[in-house]
Amino acid sequence: MAQPGKVYLIPTVLSPDTLHTIPAYVTPVVQQISVFFVENERTARRYLKALDKSINIDALQLLLMHENHPPDTALAKQILLSGKDIGVISEAGCPAIADPGHLVVQVAHAIDAQVIPMVGPNSMLLALMASGMNGQNFQFVGYLPVKPPERIKALRDLEMQSQKKQQTQLFIETPYRNNQLLKDILDNCKDTTQVCVAADITGPEEFIRTKSVKAWKQQLPELHKKPAIFLLLAQ
Repeated sequence: MAQPGKVYLIPTVLSPDTLHTIPAYVTPVVQQISVFFVENERTARRYLKALDKSINIDALQLLLMHENHPPDTALAKQILLSGKDIGVISEAGCPAIADPGHLVVQVAHAIDAQVIPMVGPNSMLLALMASGMNGQNFQFVGYLPVKPPERIKALRDLEMQSQKKQQTQLFIETPYRNNQLLKDILDNCKDTTQVCVAADITGPEEFIRTKSVKAWKQQLPELHKKPAIFLLLAQ
């Protein structure tokens, strides 16, 4: 039986015009792949062209995968079994973290296809590194509930867990709801709890600050429509 193709997890930029954050070894890999699972076709096309202007975008097979459109895993399996490699590209950062790329990876493991994670910018790790919080015990919980009562309960639960385990809690929000999330944190967490806001990481307006809830209340940053990660560590 022929060897199955490989799945390459291809990093992309966190902020526009920051191609310098992508390691040089990504480009030669991209040049040899013709099938990609991508979160956003337009963004993926622009990114691939930025890596290498000579890539014939129209000759590539770009297959969608996002929150409302899970990847076609049956097709992924078929492609890999035919011996073709697959590239997975997120909308930002490292694929298969907080996006549906992990479903393609599951298919690869099910048929013993090799999975190759490539080095690149990861907003969660960069934020954790720069936060000054506990980097040995942390939990990324993705998006918090949208409805206010459920969100407030989730925040209080995370604060309680953080205090009990001395565990850093990381979470994200849709950029247009960032200001509301920060307000909810400040309204419902203890004054002594440490909160890190990491926005536009690697970008021209990068903003990473860690302060107590009490200190944040004195001066609020403007986070509307900025990609941001929030970290919380109860004291």
